[in-house]
Amino acid sequence: MISEASGRLDDLLRSVGEASGRSPAPLERWNPPDCGDIDLRIDREGVWHYAGTPIRRPALVKLFASVLAREGERHVLITPVEKVGIVVEDAPFLAVDMAAEPYEAGERLVFRTNLDDLVRCDTEHPLRFEPQAGADGVRPYIYVRRRLWARLTRAVFLELAERAEEREVDGRRLFGVASAGAFFPLAPADERNGT
Repeated sequence: MISEASGRLDDLLRSVGEASGRSPAPLERWNPPDCGDIDLRIDREGVWHYAGTPIRRPALVKLFASVLAREGERHVLITPVEKVGIVVEDAPFLAVDMAAEPYEAGERLVFRTNLDDLVRCDTEHPLRFEPQAGADGVRPYIYVRRRLWARLTRAVFLELAERAEEREVDGRRLFGVASAGAFFPLAPADERNGT
């Protein structure tokens, strides 16, 4: 753990600020030393906290998110001069809006995250549905970048569910969602029909 928390955040801010002019940041070209973990956390609702206090400056959160990646099970902020680990309780982003745009094979779903990233759902940015115990059923996600996912808010998931359809895939009837010519299974059709 990093012991000098206030100085570490200033160093991190300075490092991220130096890289903020690039879009997107070329994290794959940087190989900074791993400086351990910093007291930065993204809660289940997508709120970023530093030392237990929510970060209220959207520009600062977006700056941090622009250098966020996942390495194995660890979420890290990578700058040209250092890499630090942070805690992510579920997914680092939330998908808060959804729309459909025309596409050569029908429609393509487009999601907006809580940090204003636009993500077009296709085979490179797939949907995934994680089974959950209890009344929740499944928890939906869309791939954003760098092994990072956005969890769909309940309202967006309900909107997505209205677009769900039944299809046969590899001899099985599946209930799922189509986007950009791809089909993303949600559940076997017999589970949906209660059989």
